Amino acid sequence: MDTIRKLKSYAYKLKQNLFVLYLSYKDNRTPWFAKVFTLCVVAYAFSPIDLIPDFIPLLGYLDDLILVPLGISLALKLIPTYIIEENRAKAVDIGRNGKPKNWFVGVIFILIWVLLALWILKFLIKYYK
Repeated sequence: MDTIRKLKSYAYKLKQNLFVLYLSYKDNRTPWFAKVFTLCVVAYAFSPIDLIPDFIPLLGYLDDLILVPLGISLALKLIPTYIIEENRAKAVDIGRNGKPKNWFVGVIFILIWVLLALWILKFLIKYYK
């Protein structure tokens, strides 16, 4: 039971840090290199589509369990501490109202999967002729 409580606490902190990154990305005081990396992490995390779909056994949750937390941790280290602290209070309000969606990144992932499917289809047609 204690493990479940720890996991819920970790998930909540992770979600709050994601909102902190979202706000820090929009902050003009954030260095450009931190903004670029943070944009990638936040866009991927808020995207309604995963790079690796969740229905693929084991690999589907790999990005959610490893890549996203790792990206959040690294992005937090790239942003100055005073910016992170200022945005923590604002992040609580966003967390209550729900996360924003990034449909642009979702469309990019859909295009990647469609192109991959077309490439496989072309390969199969060529192979079975």
